[in-house]
Amino acid sequence: MGGMIGSAIRAFKESAVWRSLFRQPYPTTSRTRALAVMNNVFLHLHPVRVKRHAVRYTYTFCLGGISFFLFLALTVTGLFLMFFYVPAVSRAYQDIQALSSSIAFGDFVRNMHRWAAHLMVLTVFLHMMRVFYHGAYKPPREFNWVIGVLLLFFTLGLSFTGYLLPWDQIAFWAITVGSQMATYVPLVSSEFGFILLGGVSVGQETLLRFYVLHVIALPLIAAILMIVHFWRIRKDGGISGPV
Repeated sequence: MGGMIGSAIRAFKESAVWRSLFRQPYPTTSRTRALAVMNNVFLHLHPVRVKRHAVRYTYTFCLGGISFFLFLALTVTGLFLMFFYVPAVSRAYQDIQALSSSIAFGDFVRNMHRWAAHLMVLTVFLHMMRVFYHGAYKPPREFNWVIGVLLLFFTLGLSFTGYLLPWDQIAFWAITVGSQMATYVPLVSSEFGFILLGGVSVGQETLLRFYVLHVIALPLIAAILMIVHFWRIRKDGGISGPV
């Protein structure tokens, strides 16, 4: 029986399917290791050669990686919550209460989502402070610094739009105050406030707008910016060295 299984495995390794999946032999030399990286879509995100300082945990504290991991956690938990939430003024608060009382693991997943959002704001901010401290915004990384600043603003936007979705008193008045502050933006004050609220006050239109921004528009744009961010890190030679 064991011989038949071994023969089947060897035959599969010699098949065209195996060669299409694994086009390079096991990397044992510098050339085969480089080919393994360049021919893999995930490994290709990293440079072929990595500077020694870049692998030290105390240099980056993995703040960028932690931020990306939290974004993935928010995506997974957010998809779960979307099955049990309707963005309607008449139902939003009751749906949040149902998550805490009558849906299996609902309160657990919601708290995971909430705490991951708080932690992502913190880690993205600390990541930018680390990058600024090490001078990683200098040439040739100015473009990626701008992408990072945009990602910080989109992270804050995701946190702000998600704040209204429970539709409780704290969320309602926090968004009311925040939207009033937005009307003081120069040149586009009244128009920006009207577009953000969908009217002159916080209501059904505001809840729907914030829901669409929170679950579709902002995450999609943030994901695209992350792809560009990771790509530029690789094209700029990996993580920058000490200044």
